[in-house]
Amino acid sequence: MTETAFETFRRAGSATVHEAYGRKGDVSPAIRAICPGLAVAGPALTAICARGDNLAIHRAIAEAEPGGGQVLVAIGHGEACGYLGDILAEAALQRGLAGVVIDGFCRDAAELRRMGFPVWSRGLAIRGATKTAPGTLGQTVQFGGCPVSPGDLVVADDDGICIVPRAEIDSVLAGTRARLAQEQALRRDLAAGALTLDLLDLRKYL
Repeated sequence: MTETAFETFRRAGSATVHEAYGRKGDVSPAIRAICPGLAVAGPALTAICARGDNLAIHRAIAEAEPGGGQVLVAIGHGEACGYLGDILAEAALQRGLAGVVIDGFCRDAAELRRMGFPVWSRGLAIRGATKTAPGTLGQTVQFGGCPVSPGDLVVADDDGICIVPRAEIDSVLAGTRARLAQEQALRRDLAAGALTLDLLDLRKYL
């Protein structure tokens, strides 16, 4: 069975995709995985929350393509409240979202880890969010210092998050596949006794 583009990106990981994209698209490293060991790759679904309010996330989950494997990209304005917890994560899981990345905080970390639902955030905060301001969906957002538009590629894992604009996904996919093949060849050469100084032509800098 042929691997899909998103499966390739997820297997490659954020760092490899970042390299294949010309070392661009990296998001602030302050936004970290809540559930270590998980990885996602999928099209972005964007939501801008009102400060301290997560109604926009409820709306985004309701409007997500069922089973579409989208990654919800939410903006929380740095407010120290739990924009997403276990119930919203369960709703996202049942809707078929691949994961959620929040430029803000979340809560219910132990339950999120038990569920195995992929979430990235700036940290944890126990204070609950209000649910009265609709927020904004479907716009380009500034996420951790990187612009994200609906449909852009989001790759997230333990290393961090990389964003690739929708128009460049195909070219970055080709670069990612080439880099994976190169890395496999390097591993074979290393196992045979070669040195990185020679394989990467580094001696000229010594």
